[in-house]
Amino acid sequence: MIRIDVDERRARLARRHAVTPTSRVTTVEDAAGAMVVLHGTDPAALFLSAWARVDGFHVKDLERALYDDRSLVKHLAMRRTIFAVPRDLLPVVQAASSDRVADTERRRLAKEVTAAGFVDDGERWLAAAMDAAVEELAASGPLTATDLRGRVPLLDGTIEYGAGKSWAGRFAVVGRVLTCLSAGGVVVRASNHGQWTTSRPTWALMRDWLGTPVEPVPPDVARAALVERWLRTFGPATEVDVKWWLGSTLTAVRAALRDVGAVEVDLDGRTGYVLPDDLDPTGPVDEWVALLPALDPTTMGWFEREWYLGPHKAQMFDSTGNGGASVWVDGRIVGGWTVTPAGDVRLVLLEDVGRDARAAVDAEAARLTDWLGGTSVGVRFPAPLVRAPRT
Repeated sequence: MIRIDVDERRARLARRHAVTPTSRVTTVEDAAGAMVVLHGTDPAALFLSAWARVDGFHVKDLERALYDDRSLVKHLAMRRTIFAVPRDLLPVVQAASSDRVADTERRRLAKEVTAAGFVDDGERWLAAAMDAAVEELAASGPLTATDLRGRVPLLDGTIEYGAGKSWAGRFAVVGRVLTCLSAGGVVVRASNHGQWTTSRPTWALMRDWLGTPVEPVPPDVARAALVERWLRTFGPATEVDVKWWLGSTLTAVRAALRDVGAVEVDLDGRTGYVLPDDLDPTGPVDEWVALLPALDPTTMGWFEREWYLGPHKAQMFDSTGNGGASVWVDGRIVGGWTVTPAGDVRLVLLEDVGRDARAAVDAEAARLTDWLGGTSVGVRFPAPLVRAPRT
């Protein structure tokens, strides 16, 4: 069994994730393709992930891809997470992951509205509510959730949850119905009514937004295609890594690894997998630094993160597994960063990286501060080490 050590894994990351000066790309489509998909749960982080990878990036470049060319599509997929998905990959993502998410969301919502006494038959209500939402969007075109709720009586209402708990609250049923339809590939987040740092989407039928419905792909074929694409960027990886990223079962992951002919390699005592044509060493890379936002696809790419995270898990990841904005030096996380209300990048390093690396990190922080131009970026998922009030 071929051994792939930590240095080789970090070199592959540097070359394949478009985060170094020599590996950056020229378009947002190339950035998404390099990473398979870009995380889109945090609206600002999506733009900052593109900034880290695209030379000369402007906000309008990603807005053009999302809203004009529609070459990237915001879609609910792996692990019930929003991603910016390359349009050509959308049918694969739908069949490999989103259909599973949609099934789970539909069953969950039907059960919750019944248990809350909102309706007597949750499944019947949900089917009717989804049909009514689709009918209204077909007739009216893109609408906000608020507008849709006002036009469709079945979508009007809220449900209490967690009664008596510290996390108790209410949710509007329209949002959950749209979640089910979105994961099912029926509706899509269309244009955004907010600035790039916020999310105020309109919703449209997928077939109207893209001009065609999402083509069906057999689930096993789709899983194999998606795992192959992922291994090309993130390999080597363990079964646990693949299972976590895909949000699927171990049985399905093992079948996909067999289908793509994945080869076992030794990851210093752990069994990893690479594609059969990806066994040759990458070779050394130049020293590099990067500032990646919260939930960046590199930070969130693996479940077993010790080889790039080291002892910093408690400082960089919250209790639900969300990775915060991170400082990278030569393929490992060495600290975090945040943005002050004045739009200045503030660094919080967790270790001494040496004079040269510190100077490079400071320069990258200055580059990002200059790009922000005074824009204050609120972070939905801050790393624990930067949760103190910003100054």
